[in-house]
Formats: sequence, C-alpha cells, structure tokens
Amino acid sequence: MKNQRKKKTKRKEKKLKNLPKPTINSLRTILLFLCCLIQNFTYGQESTAGKNVSTFFIESPQLKTTKKIWVYLPNDYDISTQKYPVIYMHDAQNLFDAKTSYVGEWNVDETLDSLNAKVIVIGIEHGGEKRIDELTPFKHEKYGGGQANDYLDFIVNTLKPKIDATYRTKTNVKNTAMMGSSLGGLVSFYAAVKYPDVFGKIGCFSPAFWFGRKEMNELLNKTENFTAKIYFFCGDNEGDADVIPDMENVEKWVNSKRCECKKQNKKVIVKGGQHNEKLWRESFKKVYLWLF
Repeated sequence: MKNQRKKKTKRKEKKLKNLPKPTINSLRTILLFLCCLIQNFTYGQESTAGKNVSTFFIESPQLKTTKKIWVYLPNDYDISTQKYPVIYMHDAQNLFDAKTSYVGEWNVDETLDSLNAKVIVIGIEHGGEKRIDELTPFKHEKYGGGQANDYLDFIVNTLKPKIDATYRTKTNVKNTAMMGSSLGGLVSFYAAVKYPDVFGKIGCFSPAFWFGRKEMNELLNKTENFTAKIYFFCGDNEGDADVIPDMENVEKWVNSKRCECKKQNKKVIVKGGQHNEKLWRESFKKVYLWLF
C-alpha cells in the first residue's frame, strides 16, 4: 500500500514538473493587457472641460474658507465687446468636467457651445462634507445644515462683485440667474426669495423642498412678493414620494403671488426621470432656452 502511494506521489510530481512554464511572449501579452487597462483608466480621468472653461480661487470670509470657482465664457467672448447675462450654479465639480465628477457631468459647456449661447456661467464648488450646511437655509434635526444665508451672502457680496469687475457682465436682476439640483434647487429658490433684486431667473432642478419643509412654509407665509422667472422640474421616479407634491405646493404659492398670464413659471415632470446627473444633464438645455 505504501509503495502504491509513493508511485502516485511521484507521478503527480512528474506531471507538475512537466507543466509548461510561462514564455516571454505570454509575459509580454500580460504586461500589454495591464498597460491597456492602465491607459484606459488614465484616459477616463482626463479633463473633458472645454477651452472656454477656466477656474480660480477666492476667499470667502462668510464661510471661513477658500472657494474654487469655475468660469464658462461664450465662444465669441474674446472677439466681442458686448456684455453677457450670468448664471450662478452650484456643485461645480459636476457641471463641466467628467474628471471631477464621480457621478457624471452635466455637459454645461458642450451644451452652451452647441447653442452658441451668449451667457457666462459661474460654477461654485460645493464644500464636500460641508455641502449640506452651505446649501440649506434651515437646520434639520437629523442632517444639520442651515448655513445658506452665509453661502448666499458670499455669492452676492463677495463673488458677484468680483465677477462683475473681471468680466463683461450684465449686472441687473433680469440678467442674473441661478440654477441647481436637489439641495442646489432648494437654495436657488431660496435665493430668489431672499434676494429678489439680485436673482431674476431660477432653474429649480429636482428641488429638495423636504429639507426644512415647515420652516420654508413659514417663510413663504411672511413673503409678500415673488418676481423671479422660474422653471420647476423633476422626475416621477426620483425615489422620494414627496418630491412632486412638495414642488407643486411651492409652485402654487408662487402662482398666488402674481398673475399667471405673465407666464413667468414653468413646471415639468419627466416621465421615468430619476434623481441623478443624467436627468439634469438632459434637461439643462430646455431650462436654459426657456429662461433666456
């Protein structure tokens, strides 16, 4: 029995010795494959921002931090002397560049280039873990937040004067817009309530009106006028059953403040639309065209 086991062991060892060893060609193939993977990964990380997009940093005393700002200029800016309307947008990491957006970009620059749009876009990067604080006007029992007043103070009294002094802008309310999604939609609407003489056009993408619903209702009950032109929209599959009724309640309040015949409001509910960059990217063009 022992002899039989020894013979079987020797046969296994012989088979293992006879297994083909990796050749130089096979090793080269493996290395080439790995290089292709690395190259593809690197390519995926390349910037997709257009030539008309630049960035700069500015101190925000209101937020006690330094903010990175993205600037989109229209195609003819360098060869023109005209002045342009300005759109202020939140979450700038997701607006222009796939490299800085882990969830997909909005293609704002490509869309506006295709339209030959006569507009300047100012994108404000969110503060990472401080994003909820910056984009919410009221403090939530569970999620905190409530520093939107400081954030908007920064935009109105620090950033906007810098932009107007640096670029050829139309500075009046009719030519100053704000757009944002989710919490960015919430703070954009709030900006029109708080600064009616600054922001005259609002793009309200999938607004998170659930955040501080009670406080927002109390604010609206105290607000007599609302003058901004506003585009409300969301999807019907955003994962939040309240997103549509919340938005419609705010729209109803807006309509109560002025004659509907002025057609200053628009509401769109996208069938199958989900709470993501895809929905906002595909809707950006329509919102821009309607507002401007």
